[in-house]
Amino acid sequence: AQVYTAVDRALGLPAGAARKAATAPAALPLPAEARGNPEGYLFPATYPVLSTTAPEGLLRFMVDTAGKRFGTPEIAEGARSHGMSVYETVIAASIVQAEADNPDDMAKVARVVHNRLARGMALQMDSTLNYALGRSTVDTTHEDTRSTSPYNTYARKGLPPTPIGNPGDQALEAVVRPADGDWLYFVTVAPGDTRFTADYASHRANVAEFNANRRAGKS
Repeated sequence: AQVYTAVDRALGLPAGAARKAATAPAALPLPAEARGNPEGYLFPATYPVLSTTAPEGLLRFMVDTAGKRFGTPEIAEGARSHGMSVYETVIAASIVQAEADNPDDMAKVARVVHNRLARGMALQMDSTLNYALGRSTVDTTHEDTRSTSPYNTYARKGLPPTPIGNPGDQALEAVVRPADGDWLYFVTVAPGDTRFTADYASHRANVAEFNANRRAGKS
């Protein structure tokens, strides 16, 4: 949604024009796995915009850029090494992009995603649930986790069916070359302080610290 808003603003178009252009039949050169859904393939970068630029042209340029970035032998080999397709790698990268507090944490977040998938654990990522519910919050309730959405990674194992955003180069690189570690959990207890652990008790203590910081207005 943010991408469409940015395109509308850059081109001086009424709200919703870019989204309409993106969802027109055969509007964009998307891979077959995307099934016409451009999420994940509107690559974040700086693009030249002229007074004559149409939303279809700009969105197509974004998708073409994504195709070039995602279609390298390095990405394909990196995906295979983790038992993923390139499309699944883009899905995982979109989660990493949404979850990482700062770019330096992306490789660790990616490792958590890989470790949980390898163990058959639900990812339990707030970002995917937020995508399903059309919001942005860290206040996930028990009722939220009962959502029947396929993007509810608390209730459903594996990756969600599509990307939840448009990942950049660093998030994609993190998924194909994650950090080494046995982490299964992470939480950002304060800005710039994300704690990674393989121990659930330690994670609960970190979450308690996060909640205390929020009550004290520190996060």
